[in-house]
Amino acid sequence: MSRTMTSPFPPSTSHPGAGTLITVRLPNGASHLAGLTYQYPLKLISPPHNTQQHLSALVFLLSYGGGLVSGDTVSLSITVGAASKLSVVTQGHTKIFKSAAPDITTRQRLDVVIEDGAGLCLLPDPVQPFAESVYEQTQIFHLQGEGASLCLLDWVTQGRKARGEDWDFVKWIGRNEVWWAPSPINLEGASAASGSVAESRLLVRDSVKLDARAPLAPAVVGGLRGTMHGTGLFGTLVLRGPLMKALGTFFLEEFAAMPRIGARDWRSDEAKNIEDQCQSIDSLETWRAGRLKLEKDEKVSWSAANVRGCVVVKFGSATVEGGRLWIGCMLMREGSIAKQFGDQALMCVQ
Repeated sequence: MSRTMTSPFPPSTSHPGAGTLITVRLPNGASHLAGLTYQYPLKLISPPHNTQQHLSALVFLLSYGGGLVSGDTVSLSITVGAASKLSVVTQGHTKIFKSAAPDITTRQRLDVVIEDGAGLCLLPDPVQPFAESVYEQTQIFHLQGEGASLCLLDWVTQGRKARGEDWDFVKWIGRNEVWWAPSPINLEGASAASGSVAESRLLVRDSVKLDARAPLAPAVVGGLRGTMHGTGLFGTLVLRGPLMKALGTFFLEEFAAMPRIGARDWRSDEAKNIEDQCQSIDSLETWRAGRLKLEKDEKVSWSAANVRGCVVVKFGSATVEGGRLWIGCMLMREGSIAKQFGDQALMCVQ
């Protein structure tokens, strides 16, 4: 007679590719990971550290094999608890491998709640879609209260340049949404469970669709590659909240101070190494001159705008390393990220 054994463990409620991440603030003021779960192909790693010496909790967002294969679906839910801080980074480009067929899509979704007084710094390496890949990414951020802060960097490369790839994927779709709502307001004399919460307000919806199969204007030569006009990297930086106020102001002021067409003078700083200038020059004007030369040499173009209380920065560059050097130069010069979240948060842009 066969006997069926009953597992003493409760059934799993997670799904392949799903993960959760929760941070809280400890009584000593440090940020702590209160919950971390994941399933293949998603992988989350939090290196051991002294919470009293680190300004934020640190998590590496990874995938087995260094990338996502055709049809993979990854879904991560993050809650940054009140007054805590979280830095999310990667250990290299997120590679999107060739799709088995044009109608098979690799997907990645991120749902984030940032509670009042909390801060999330998401500065990963760029996504690298291989030739013939199909990828869709959705990232939704819900900020609760005026004290919630967000730093989001979302960027994509032309592919494996060393192998001649130049925007040769089938499709890449990216969508970022930032929502805001005041903290829950409990009615007088009512329990917390019966409190009222105002409806969330959409602050930013940023969508990018790069589709090789989309109809193009007759004047465009070379399909999707032709529309990129020599750009090797395209990125978006979104800043919101009190922890990002100084950084957002810095980008807006630097953009306003940029020389307009025909006004740049490139002759005074040719002897200086750009990276050293970004990190060590004290004079703002000298640093700015070096940054302008970097933008010329690496063909960096960018803009910054205030959108419903969020600062949105768009940038592109001829090469991946040129774009990384530029965004790192800007973030390190202003200094808020290192001051609020620690140098660890900047490892992917250095």
